[in-house]
Amino acid sequence: MEDDIQRNGLNSHIDENIIVIRAEEQIIGANADYAEKVRRILGEKQIYCINLISSPGSGKTTLLVETLNNISKEITCAVIEGDQQTINDARRISETGVTVIQINTLQSCHLNANQILESLKIIPLENIQLLIIENVGNLVCPASMDLGENEKIVLMSVTEGEDKPVKYPLAFTLANVLVITKTDLLPYLRFDLESCKQYTRSVNEHIQIIETSSFSQAGISKWITYIKKRVYDLGK
Repeated sequence: MEDDIQRNGLNSHIDENIIVIRAEEQIIGANADYAEKVRRILGEKQIYCINLISSPGSGKTTLLVETLNNISKEITCAVIEGDQQTINDARRISETGVTVIQINTLQSCHLNANQILESLKIIPLENIQLLIIENVGNLVCPASMDLGENEKIVLMSVTEGEDKPVKYPLAFTLANVLVITKTDLLPYLRFDLESCKQYTRSVNEHIQIIETSSFSQAGISKWITYIKKRVYDLGK
C-alpha cells in the first residue's frame, strides 16, 4: 500500500491502518470535472456513496461509528474522513475494521472532488459496496461542493438552534435526509423539535427527517434501514 501511495504522488503516511493524505499535494482543477470522474468510477463499480455534512460537534462521527458497527458485516464499507487537522476521528472509525482514508484539509473548510478521486486510487474498490464521506464540520462550504456522491445527508443535533435549516439553507435544500441527533437530550434543552422540522420543510419539502440518539439507540434502526435500502437498490 505504501508503494501505491508513492505511485500516486501523494504526500502521505500510514498510521497503523489509517492512510493520511496531506491536502497540499492535491492537483488543482475544475471540481465539476473531478466529480464526474468520481461518479463514473463509483457507478461502474456499483458503489453507493453518501456525503455527510454537519456543523462541528453534531455527533456525525458517533453516528458513523454506530452505523458501521451495525452494517459492516453485511455491507462492505469504506470511509473518507475529512478534517482540517488530526486523525482523531479516523482512529475511532478504524476500530470498526473498515478502510479509512483521512484527508487533512489544513486551511480549507471542505473536501473537494479531486481529493475524493485521489482517495479512490487507494481504496480497494472491488470489495466495496458503500462509501461514506464524512465532510469537514461546516454547514456552509461543503454544501455547494459536488464530490461525485449519490446523495448528501445533513445532520444537526438538538444542541444547535432549531432555525439552522433557514440560516444555512443550501445544505438542507440539497440533502435527501436530515438526521437529527442527540434526541436523548431534548428533555434538558429548549430546542423546539417541531419548529425545526417546519423550518427544514420550508426549504426542502421532500426531505426525509430521521430522529436519532446514538446513546439511547432511538431511531438508529430506521437510519440503518434507510442506508441498507439505498445500497441494495443500487445493485438491482
